[in-house]
Amino acid sequence: MKHDKRHWLKSWGRLLLFGITLVLCLGLSWGVNAERTLPPAQVHPLPPTLQEWTDEANTGDYFAQVKETPVGYLVWSDFPVKVYLDRTAGADDPWVKAVRNAIAAWNAYLPLVEVEHPENADIIWVRSRPPMRATVNRETRELEISGARNAETSYQLYLTKTNPPQLSHRFKILLSPHQSYHHTLGTARHELGHALGIWGHSDNPQDALYSSQVSDPPPISPRDVNTLQKVYQQPTKLGWDMPSKHIPSLKGVSFSTSLFCNKP
Repeated sequence: MKHDKRHWLKSWGRLLLFGITLVLCLGLSWGVNAERTLPPAQVHPLPPTLQEWTDEANTGDYFAQVKETPVGYLVWSDFPVKVYLDRTAGADDPWVKAVRNAIAAWNAYLPLVEVEHPENADIIWVRSRPPMRATVNRETRELEISGARNAETSYQLYLTKTNPPQLSHRFKILLSPHQSYHHTLGTARHELGHALGIWGHSDNPQDALYSSQVSDPPPISPRDVNTLQKVYQQPTKLGWDMPSKHIPSLKGVSFSTSLFCNKP
């Protein structure tokens, strides 16, 4: 019995490793093609809320930890950003309240609006614990299976139906309903920060985007906002018109990636 279990785990691990390798290869190929077919990266005008933001204490930022993607930085340019959340448990449910309070907190820095239907949303909140994931350790090249996590944020690229179409992105946030309200709120603030463009983590536990969950989750810090402001000053291919001659080469292309946050 133990032998069969070990054999099953070994076979399953090899299958996962093959899948990860295939995804990485497809992602690399997509990235190379994207350089030839997507519009050049440009800087969008800074949203008024971030343009007006000043940090008088000059607390700094962690922009160096933010990852650039194959399409540049994950900047929104069509405001307000539309958000959908699963409300099946009712407005008084702690999970719903936590997500809405996280939206309200970030709304002070970027315009957000809740919508009734997921197909109209830029950011979709799902009431679910993230599934187990497998990753390859770059140093050891060994397969690592993640344990329980409370949240996962991922994005997908697509072409809008406008004329001409634009390259855009859509986020999905999986957020566990099995935390206290206090920790759900902290996790929701953290994940929404990713979805608004901070595609990385802070190394300071006083920031909402700190890499690990803490016992007393902090509110959005000036460093968080400084980092967000700097992200929105960077070039991106998102939100710009597609050259008409390149549109056919992107039909059917789907590219998505996730940012895994540490378990508590």
